[in-house]
Amino acid sequence: MIKLWHALQGNRPLRLSRLLFVAIAFGSGLLMGLAPAPLNLFPLAWVALVPLWLMLFKGERSTTQSMPLARSKDSACRLPLVVWLSLAWGFGYHGLALSWIRGLHPLTWLGVPWLASVAIVLFCWGFITLWGAVLVALWSLLMLWAERLTHRTQTPPLWTACRRVLLGTALWCSLEWLWSLGPLDWTVLAYTQSPGNLPLLHVGQLSGTSGITAAIVAVNGLLAEGWMSYQRLAVSHQPSATSKAKLATATLLLLAIVLLVTVHGLGYALYRQPLASGNVEPLRVGIIQGNVPTRIKLGSEGIQRATDGYTSGYQTLAAQGVEAVLTPEGALPFLWNEPNKRRSPLYQAVLKRRIVLWLGTFTTQKEGVARSLLTIAADGSTLSRYNKIKLVPLGEYIPFQRVLGNIISILSPIAENGAPGTFYQQFETPFGRAIASICYDSAFPEVFRAQAAAGGQFILTASNLDPYSEILMAQHQAQDIMRAIETDRWAVRATNTGYSSIVTPHGNVEWRSQPHRYQIHAATIFRRQTQTLYVRWGDWLTPVLVGLGAIAVGFSQRLG
Repeated sequence: MIKLWHALQGNRPLRLSRLLFVAIAFGSGLLMGLAPAPLNLFPLAWVALVPLWLMLFKGERSTTQSMPLARSKDSACRLPLVVWLSLAWGFGYHGLALSWIRGLHPLTWLGVPWLASVAIVLFCWGFITLWGAVLVALWSLLMLWAERLTHRTQTPPLWTACRRVLLGTALWCSLEWLWSLGPLDWTVLAYTQSPGNLPLLHVGQLSGTSGITAAIVAVNGLLAEGWMSYQRLAVSHQPSATSKAKLATATLLLLAIVLLVTVHGLGYALYRQPLASGNVEPLRVGIIQGNVPTRIKLGSEGIQRATDGYTSGYQTLAAQGVEAVLTPEGALPFLWNEPNKRRSPLYQAVLKRRIVLWLGTFTTQKEGVARSLLTIAADGSTLSRYNKIKLVPLGEYIPFQRVLGNIISILSPIAENGAPGTFYQQFETPFGRAIASICYDSAFPEVFRAQAAAGGQFILTASNLDPYSEILMAQHQAQDIMRAIETDRWAVRATNTGYSSIVTPHGNVEWRSQPHRYQIHAATIFRRQTQTLYVRWGDWLTPVLVGLGAIAVGFSQRLG
């Protein structure tokens, strides 16, 4: 470790291979990848970014200032190394966190040959991982570009470190926000804390995931800057410089501790708020986990198994006195049109039992086939429909169809593009307006926030997580836990194969199904009409951080 630091310092002619630097970055990314569910080693997230930060901003040999790799003497050679370090960290984090994608293999049930199935899965895993790694590379390059704007300014080392931490936090939150507008968004840093760190997740009630991400980046940055300041003490020979370095080191480490304690204390205070004060009326709901494997789902065997399982489950739950029953995404794997509806035993059971059914199925829209959640009222009428907004690229639609459709279709098993729903949908039920989501929607907080702001009183999530392993099941539940906390709503989750669950507004899981089993469950939730700061204002923190970062850079330039 000492040799590594001196290599970064440039104080010794020790030459470490670039491969070793990349390996260190990759390893620290893996540490971040261990933080989310199902391992829930969430404390690792608060230090896993430190090694990358240290390698990006090494200390100069003769000054208390710090100098990034891109501004060293061999700048032209160092810049590619910055990119490789960042990509390596991103591949370590996103690649490990998204390792559940391997569960797609084998796709032989779709008629895809075994080797082609391997190629498809590796392509999907690699592409999605690269998408996240590019975010890290952009962050590093933007950070180094900002350093070049201020490299001639003679500012105190403490100010330089704090400015860099502020700017790094603002840029990371901005890039995560930008990523959330695209088709792929799963591994934001905030989700490394779910579900293990429930008190901290309540910071999401103030500003969404950006508040949690900002705290993680800032604490990592302060620790790294404190370590660099401490190491500069060893090469300082001037008493005045030594005293300044000592003050900077102590201040930076103290700031890291204070920030860590403050955000957890604030989250804990919100976590301790009683739920009863926001409850309006109880609602008795039932959940059916059909456990129909995807490989047989679309065939006659799967359709019959789904029909029997959901019909009998609905009748049992109705007899138990529930007021409504929720089924997973695509519970009945055929188009829900008038002829099919009339022939469906499940629909006939609704007409007989007169209990509301929230049915996950498929409907025909102008743009194609939509994955829908329907409210089937007691009289059999369709009261409302929610169409899945965020479709899975390569799994439910082919991105850039007109330009790259012929090429990508070779590596995609889907037969046709799905039709996404519009963003501002409202899901009416006999019990008031609900917040609806289908599977991948759970990774996009704005989908839930918009519906909560429009009066949604409880969350209904219908998902199909087959053929993936329990890793995805745990991570998907972790996403819904964050959404329940951010919106301060009870959440009802029905999945095809696990984990179906009941989640309180504090993120506690009151009940969770066992994976790969047919299960039904009845529970009582409560409608709520509270409005968190995040629901009212959205992600206000990111633009504030960006503004403060811009002011800090401008102020540093004026000092120069």
